[in-house]
Amino acid sequence: MGGVFLSLSGIMIRHIDQADGWQILFYRSLAYFISLAAILAVQYRSRTIEKFIAIGRPGIYASIVLAVGSVLYIMAMLNTTVANVVFIIGASPLITALAGWLFLKEKITRASFITMLLAIGGIALMFADGFISGGMLGNAFALMMVFMYMLFLLIMRHNRHIDMLPATCLSGLVTAAIAFAFVDDLAVSRSDLILCIALGSVQFGMGFMLLTWGTRYIPAAEVALFSLSESVLNPIWVWLGVNEVPSMLTLAGSAVVLISVVTYSIMAIRRERAIMTRPDQSQSAL
Repeated sequence: MGGVFLSLSGIMIRHIDQADGWQILFYRSLAYFISLAAILAVQYRSRTIEKFIAIGRPGIYASIVLAVGSVLYIMAMLNTTVANVVFIIGASPLITALAGWLFLKEKITRASFITMLLAIGGIALMFADGFISGGMLGNAFALMMVFMYMLFLLIMRHNRHIDMLPATCLSGLVTAAIAFAFVDDLAVSRSDLILCIALGSVQFGMGFMLLTWGTRYIPAAEVALFSLSESVLNPIWVWLGVNEVPSMLTLAGSAVVLISVVTYSIMAIRRERAIMTRPDQSQSAL
């Protein structure tokens, strides 16, 4: 369900009439911050302020990185096809794993490394489409967004002892501040305002919270696999709703990325389950 909510971004942005990128970002981010802050207030109650203070400097860095990523996401959506954006971003688990290998010395298998290279090849096909169709700027924004997301996860992994959920909430306020600095006029139509608020509270807010809650019950690799529903459904909604049809190069690149991420996730799920069952096996042997 988290992936389904997140997949609504393309069709909702395509139905915005006049609001520009900075106006969308301001109202979307403000709505996201208010929605998530309300949820955190219910969850933490009297400890809410304490939880925000506890994120410290790493949490501030994480919120800024996530805010920049949000800006890049909206700008990517406005400058290339939805399919290009979501499938470039869909390769995030593989690129993040590659960064973990390079910077955190995390081990990866040869098979995982091959899937990473394949995903990069799929992204290259979508960039080739950008050269042809003129969506190169949007593709570049999407790729930069992947690196922001990768940096955010590296900060999270390096500070596992800190509850970073308040930092993700704070990122909404940081994004709104960035948008406010660049926006020319905050006046938008009622329909555009409703869509922008829905983008923040329903599409992004609910989608993010459901994926976060999902990690409490299933391994991270399974969450990554299920969240691919966003990449699959997002282009379908815009195809059905506004007749935005991906090119053959985009479809080919998307297929390569999708197969690579699914393969990587399945391998990761098998490894996690093998690790989880080892204590049981040793106990039964005794």
